[in-house]
Amino acid sequence: MSQPFNVDQALKDLQSGKDLTGKDGVLMPLIKQLTEAALQAELDSHLKNTEDEPNRRNGTSSGFF
Repeated sequence: MSQPFNVDQALKDLQSGKDLTGKDGVLMPLIKQLTEAALQAELDSHLKNTEDEPNRRNGTSSGFF
């Protein structure tokens, strides 16, 4: 997972003239962190729903071999 958003560094970057938005913008790490957290929460919720069949995530079972 990515590093936590660093507010102090973001403020320094803004003060030095770095763009707020865009591919290399100051907010890109925060947007990435929020997106990853939302996707992880959605996946966790989906995997907990085991009414019909248990769900498994690839690579996390106790193994077949």
